[in-house]
Amino acid sequence: MAEERSEARRIGEVIRQARLLQRRSQKDVAAALGYHQSKMSRLEGGRGTEDVRVLREVAQVLGIPPHRLGLAAVSDARPSDSETEDMHRRSFLAAGLAALPAPATPTAAHQDLVRALLPGSDLAAAGPVPEPGNLRNRVTAVRRLFHTCDYARLERTLPGLIGQLRQAIGDEPGSSDLSGLLATAYQTSASLLLKQGDQGSVWLAVGRAMAEAERSGDPVVLASSVRVHAHALVRGGHPAQAVTLVRHTADRLTGSYDQRSPHYLAALGLLLLRGSTAASRGGDRSANQDFLTEAKEVASHVALDSPGAWASFSPTNVALHELSAAVAFGDAGVALETARPLMRRHIPVPERRAALWVEAARAYSQQGRLADGYQALRIAESCAAQDIRRPAVRELVADMAARDRRRSLPGLHHLSRQLGVPA
Repeated sequence: MAEERSEARRIGEVIRQARLLQRRSQKDVAAALGYHQSKMSRLEGGRGTEDVRVLREVAQVLGIPPHRLGLAAVSDARPSDSETEDMHRRSFLAAGLAALPAPATPTAAHQDLVRALLPGSDLAAAGPVPEPGNLRNRVTAVRRLFHTCDYARLERTLPGLIGQLRQAIGDEPGSSDLSGLLATAYQTSASLLLKQGDQGSVWLAVGRAMAEAERSGDPVVLASSVRVHAHALVRGGHPAQAVTLVRHTADRLTGSYDQRSPHYLAALGLLLLRGSTAASRGGDRSANQDFLTEAKEVASHVALDSPGAWASFSPTNVALHELSAAVAFGDAGVALETARPLMRRHIPVPERRAALWVEAARAYSQQGRLADGYQALRIAESCAAQDIRRPAVRELVADMAARDRRRSLPGLHHLSRQLGVPA
């Protein structure tokens, strides 16, 4: 325990010295991170330094080599905040392929997906375009692939589906139904790219989704597009803007829940939960609680909790986001108390099951319980093997392995090598 306190104080001092060398105030650095000044004060005092996600953000903002904060070096290149801002300032749809930061080793399927998102790309459908009913079934199928974490197959399927939908709209311009389906395909693309950590290409998908959602005039489709837009903002380091975006949209959609369709309620509920995530990442406990309270109210009127549902939303989703928020705030004990009843609950959606155990692993890691964290990750892998290969989880594994200095958990180090992030 004394060794851990000494390490925490060392990390806090490294952060403080880096800040002072840049002649920046705690308030300035906290604002760049989207946190309150008190967060920086606690970090520099050696409190909260066990949250590796926060440490990575601090390292990026202050230019601190990861190893100086006890973090593993992860090779995945990510766009800087300035690059994300530059991409955002330009029109979403005017960005060219050369300007996009791509994954370290892009696959042919990934390149096809990015091309499908580019403005003016000619995606001629192979054979006759299916009827609208068939296209709707195909969109439902790609949503199912996402919820079941079959990301490889999803990546191969999306470009062809986008091509068929765009050709169908060309044959029937002004169709609000087809625009809604295309918006959903773009939303799914954005969600997949977020999983893969390709932040630059995400903005292409988000821009396309928002444009088609507006053409559809469907509030359900719009809410879903705003949700992925907010997710991209959070990943780009702009949680406050994401909170504002979600709040503005949700205010137009709330009320009369007993008279709304299940799909409407699910889309609204998921939007509110995205607001909760943005608020917790920004350190805003009040806004986080407001979003969760509203989401609970919506969840009392709907339960779409299956991989085949158009949008998976239920009281279980709300509880999972309560868990995630507790982890984001560094309340590991509260997070694990929230997780325990969920661990005994049947969660039919693999992505949700994996999320439960990944967040539990984060909480265990915050408490220094690396063995428990490793077991939680193994359970997450059994729920959705492809999901733990996304960059955020790989970073968690790498950092946990780096903290196991005595290598007392050979399985954890084997997992880190499997994921390509050895400590």
